[in-house]
Amino acid sequence: MQPSALEPHPDPDPPMGLPILPELAAHLAAAADRTDPEPPGGALTLRATACGYFERRGLATAAERVLAGPGAPALLLALLAATGGDVVLPRPCAAWYAPQARLLGRAVHPAPAPAESGGVPDPFTLLEAVHRARDTGGDPRVLLVSVADDPTGTCPAPEQLHEVCEVAADEGLWIISDETRRDLLHDPHDTVVLSPAEMLPGSVVVLADLRATLVPASWPAALARFPATDPGEVLRAAALDALTGLATPLPGPLAAAVGHALGEPATVRERITAAARLHGRLAAGLHHTLTDAGAVCRPPHAGSHLYADLEPLRPAFAARGVTGPAALERALARWAARGGHRFGDDPKALRVRLSTEALFDPDADRRRRLLAAPDPLEIPAVKEELRALGEALGMERRTAD
Repeated sequence: MQPSALEPHPDPDPPMGLPILPELAAHLAAAADRTDPEPPGGALTLRATACGYFERRGLATAAERVLAGPGAPALLLALLAATGGDVVLPRPCAAWYAPQARLLGRAVHPAPAPAESGGVPDPFTLLEAVHRARDTGGDPRVLLVSVADDPTGTCPAPEQLHEVCEVAADEGLWIISDETRRDLLHDPHDTVVLSPAEMLPGSVVVLADLRATLVPASWPAALARFPATDPGEVLRAAALDALTGLATPLPGPLAAAVGHALGEPATVRERITAAARLHGRLAAGLHHTLTDAGAVCRPPHAGSHLYADLEPLRPAFAARGVTGPAALERALARWAARGGHRFGDDPKALRVRLSTEALFDPDADRRRRLLAAPDPLEIPAVKEELRALGEALGMERRTAD
């Protein structure tokens, strides 16, 4: 029997991002004649600079405990090759987690996230998922979590994270903590982000894709920080071997610009702060539009995405022939919608991730003005996009009724 055709992926996420900082572009241009790539895992200079990046986030780090690579998916692939065994994932989770495990032929065991926030599983469902997997011959060895979650845009509370870490420790799991978006807190005074590495320093690898905050989205660069223990060193060495085998090192010119960004000069820090504020305001506008339409949506606290459950709107969508997440993402493609099935969620549920970047303007100058606007929600083009989203969700029709 021939396998059924796979569902085509939608167009890539909005590719425009924020305008590139001239300072970073200048560093890239200055190193353009460098013809040698970085060594696998990154040169000592780059890794030493990365130590400062982690230390400013409360994680003391030595250069020999760091690997740099061409994006978080490549580093995750190397990490999973090094750990062996199956992987436990929160449900829903970032769309790029599970494919790395499946490329290696590893089983993936979902553990539903609680209603309060995404990014980590409920501790009881985590325990159940691990025991169920082992009872059926599985070998879970890794729990992958996110402290600033894509797709939900939420951050787990410290006590929730602590309970999950306790279960993982009791079950002998390595924790890989995706901390890519921890700097994009919409209100740093209202949200506390802790790393599992602060709770279980000997059992956690921290993963950070720099494209979400420090460098443009088109510059593949990421870091992994390993525990300062003998098992941590063994894991790092095995991950480095796997990364070497991938033969996809950081390009030399890119490494020079990334090293400058990792030092976080004032211009870079100011851009991160401005980006977090912009995403926060746009996410608030999307959340208000969704919940006014009757959708269920966790209030977003970080990053550029939010995750909505449109089951309450199922009758209205069904009248338009939209009965599943694939059709839903086509109906809401204007807002970079991604159906929940892409994040490991129920393939029949009307759940969808929306992106704040769908509210950006393709013109770079207008994006700069949006970034500097006192209130981005007052920009006419943003107002129009939110109004159109409300209409697509059926708000105007129901109000008229």
